[in-house]
Amino acid sequence: MDRAEKRDMVATLNSVFSNSGAIVVAHYSGLTVAQMSTLRRQMRDAGASVKVAKNRLAKIALEGTDAAHIGKLLQGPTVLVYSNDPVAAPKVAVDFAKGNDKFVILGGAMGATSLNPDGVKALATLPSLDELRAKLVGLIQAPATKLAQLSTAPAAKLARVFGAYANRDEAA
Repeated sequence: MDRAEKRDMVATLNSVFSNSGAIVVAHYSGLTVAQMSTLRRQMRDAGASVKVAKNRLAKIALEGTDAAHIGKLLQGPTVLVYSNDPVAAPKVAVDFAKGNDKFVILGGAMGATSLNPDGVKALATLPSLDELRAKLVGLIQAPATKLAQLSTAPAAKLARVFGAYANRDEAA
């Protein structure tokens, strides 16, 4: 890489570190090309991205961002996994690590919050942003549905009582 390419890489990484909801740092030594391709595909499907960068350039790009504290994790062959959704990247990374013992999660960042490997796993167990929105909509709609049921229930009970009296009179 020449200086211009390095400068572009640092600028790209800086924007990634500044705009990502969550960043996961992991060791990937020993993974095959096919396994890395699988990881990239799974991340792309989840709305996340994978970046392998030189640690020195990544540390330079981290300066001045909220995620600057993950610089100490950048030692050895590391891969950066990131997404705008704070749950997408950790969820795919943890699932991938379960199937590949050579993919070791070192930690990460969610904004200015530092995450250890257990923190990344805990974040992966949370529902995604879309799932949370669906639950919220369901909770908002539930009272309205119950209110509609309550308002029609007395009329339905009254109709059943009249029907029972009518059937009793016809039977007698």
